[in-house]
Amino acid sequence: MEQHSFQLLEAINKNTNLNQKKMAEICSISIGKVNYLIHDLTIGNYIYSEKKGRNISYYLTQKGIDFLQSGIEAFREKKVNIHQEPVTEIKQAVILAAGTRKDFAKPAGLMPIEGTTLLKRNIDILKENGIEDIVIVTGYQREAFQEVSEFSHYRLVENPKYKWTGSMASLALAHEQITDDFLLIEDDILIEERAIKELLTHPQRDCVLIANESGSGDEAFVEIKNGYLHKISKDIHQFNHVDGELIGVSKLSYEVFTKMVNEFQENNNNPYMNYEYMLLDVSRHYNIAYLKMHNLVWGEIDSQLHYDTIINKTFPILQRKEAEFRDIQIKGYLMEALDITLEDIREIQPFGGMTNKNFKVLVHDKEYVLRIPGNGTEQMINRKEEKVNSSLASEMGIDTELIYFNEETGVKIAELIQEAETLNPKTAKRQDYMKLTTAILRKLHYSDVKMANRFDVFEKINDYELLMTEAKGQPYEGYEEVKAQVMALKEIYQGMNITLTPCHNDLVAENFVKSGSGKIYLIDWEYSGMNDPMWDVAAHSLECDFSPEEEELFLTLYLNENQIPLELQQRVLMNKIYQDFLWCIWTIIKEAKGDDFGTYGTDRFNRARNNLANDLIKEMTYEYKK
Repeated sequence: MEQHSFQLLEAINKNTNLNQKKMAEICSISIGKVNYLIHDLTIGNYIYSEKKGRNISYYLTQKGIDFLQSGIEAFREKKVNIHQEPVTEIKQAVILAAGTRKDFAKPAGLMPIEGTTLLKRNIDILKENGIEDIVIVTGYQREAFQEVSEFSHYRLVENPKYKWTGSMASLALAHEQITDDFLLIEDDILIEERAIKELLTHPQRDCVLIANESGSGDEAFVEIKNGYLHKISKDIHQFNHVDGELIGVSKLSYEVFTKMVNEFQENNNNPYMNYEYMLLDVSRHYNIAYLKMHNLVWGEIDSQLHYDTIINKTFPILQRKEAEFRDIQIKGYLMEALDITLEDIREIQPFGGMTNKNFKVLVHDKEYVLRIPGNGTEQMINRKEEKVNSSLASEMGIDTELIYFNEETGVKIAELIQEAETLNPKTAKRQDYMKLTTAILRKLHYSDVKMANRFDVFEKINDYELLMTEAKGQPYEGYEEVKAQVMALKEIYQGMNITLTPCHNDLVAENFVKSGSGKIYLIDWEYSGMNDPMWDVAAHSLECDFSPEEEELFLTLYLNENQIPLELQQRVLMNKIYQDFLWCIWTIIKEAKGDDFGTYGTDRFNRARNNLANDLIKEMTYEYKK
């Protein structure tokens, strides 16, 4: 059982009338996690509750009291050790997928499970938790991984001797690909997402995940001593006591991993060595921590019987539990942000969103939108700047009232727009809607508001190119030539008389939301900042696929003039080129990390190249060179 469960049992034992907010303060965790742990401890029969009016009292069962009495001293001793090293953010993972299973004609990780595969599910969990640099060690049917396009974005390392080697040989082959602490997972493991989350945030850099004995007959038993890994074996007769079963998911520091590899390559004469036992050898010199999770739903696919059990029993249970866990997480965000009780939350519904997760929530009789940022956005979005800019937009009445914004996590709560109608590229072309959208843009651009940052496309291009290099993304053919032309326009553009104004900078049609007949809002200020207002005009024209006539109409409505100055036409076209070039780099980055955007990136790249050949650009370049 994890340390926070001990703390919670101890707090309840001292005061049965604590509310969840007070429990969170005592245990130094979020209300959402308290809510989840209480649910878990209740299911495990460690506590029970009684409701008195709006208040709930919690009590330890006899099982909870016995557990607290027998384990509290050992737990306190472990607490001193587990907080000695800081948490290291994990960005890499190794998946061991070289082994063969006699019951299957394919690698275990490629076995189907609910419309996906076990390996794809685990990769999705890793990506959801910020890990996109993934090494897959293959062996048996290595071509099967190469044929699946979704795995082509990850680094595949082959163990050609998989028939005659153990898992340590496979892990050692990944050494050159690993540069920092990483998560290690076996390809045949089905596990709750919360286990990955807990392991990644565990305060020890080296930590194995264990669970209660499964009774599968092939368990790797674990014994813990003084709070750290002491013994691993499949022979139960070797143990004074068994503390759990090794699952096949671990967090390893680069230093311990390197020690394991060196020990294996220099001093080991047994090619069949498995990594668990090499880790045990290293643990004689290094403290290897453990995380034992309560009521964990998991399984492994070693045989047809295991696979049938997972499909028919384990996975349905896991799906229900993960849905429940997500619900508890969402409620935890709301309780913490709005300082409300669980009973105050009446309804939660998914509410659109592609990059982020959005939810429509009903608290008391008031409706809100909760936004939980998608994974990976922290590299491209400054949440502190977004908070300032969102607040300014709210104060101007351009966006709805901002209720809560956590600049560390990016979690945001805003008022729900009533009678909401989200625009799309087709409706955005209607003249009556253009009058609304251009009016709100004028209000934004012509204001005296100073946003927290400047959106400089040339700085963004440099930043994104660095990310592209880090992700080992491959630029499109002709990239350098197009970039040279884009940079040649930079001098002309920066010589123009451009006054920077507050801008949204992400004017897809869906960010305009109509309320009733005459009111419209502009939402989602993640990319906002001081910029050329023609960036917004260009962005909306591109995203809505305006024809030249529709773009002309939009500009005349925006300017309240029938004639569009030549320089504004030039600036709109130049900003279109800059945007297409910038977002094609963004696509290269995302696809290098495993996403698939089809032809989106190449379409934008080719459009930038075509616009660079536009007569307006040619004339402007010619005049500049004169």
